[in-house]
Amino acid sequence: MKSFGITDVGKKRKMNQDYLFYSDEPVGCFPNLYIVADGMGGHKAGDKASSYAVTRFVELARKLEDMHPFKAMEQLIGQVNQEVYRISYQQEEYAGMGTTFVAATVVDRTVYVMNIGDSRLYFHDGENLRQITMDHSLVEELVRAGELAPQESRNHPQKNIITRAIGVYENLTPDFFRIPIKKNQKILLCSDGLSNMVDDEMLEEILSDGGSIRQEAEQCKNEALFFGGTDNIAVVIAQMEDRGCTK
Repeated sequence: MKSFGITDVGKKRKMNQDYLFYSDEPVGCFPNLYIVADGMGGHKAGDKASSYAVTRFVELARKLEDMHPFKAMEQLIGQVNQEVYRISYQQEEYAGMGTTFVAATVVDRTVYVMNIGDSRLYFHDGENLRQITMDHSLVEELVRAGELAPQESRNHPQKNIITRAIGVYENLTPDFFRIPIKKNQKILLCSDGLSNMVDDEMLEEILSDGGSIRQEAEQCKNEALFFGGTDNIAVVIAQMEDRGCTK
């Protein structure tokens, strides 16, 4: 795998509450690891939630060996969630904090994905882009229930209300996805600061233009800024190579 990540505070926010991690080298039982988190809460709380969740997840992951990716992710995120939950109740300045979390690892040409909240993972097969994760948000749940048309969801006033996040409840249920990946295919992890500003058609065009993954990540960020940059932006793109694709 080869990867690149970038984050930006955007045009409207004073603090960047998005946090990311990407490594093409082994991290404990993971042969590679890619994460995006989008914090929520007060002035300090959102920043604390996302940075703590990602940093702690990686720290704990480094101690794990020989475990199935989904089992490892579930175990790690469960502990991280309880720690963030405890901090939010014990320290007043972090009260009410939480964070989304989307993570992926590639093992034996298979992408293993876990997500909580509305940060997303997309898969690009060389031509087409497909959203793999499902948003844990009020609006997306209304769409899935047939109570709201998909075209009405993009600019819905309650779009940013999420229904699952790390640190909000003592127990947490993530979603898991598994997809095959071939040489030169890509995954894109991002916060809603990108997906709310740039539609899937444009993201597909960016990832299809033949540039480097660094150029593509920077273009994603720049397009989000061009279309308003109303939120923090986080982007990680990882591409399959022939070497280093097995555990």
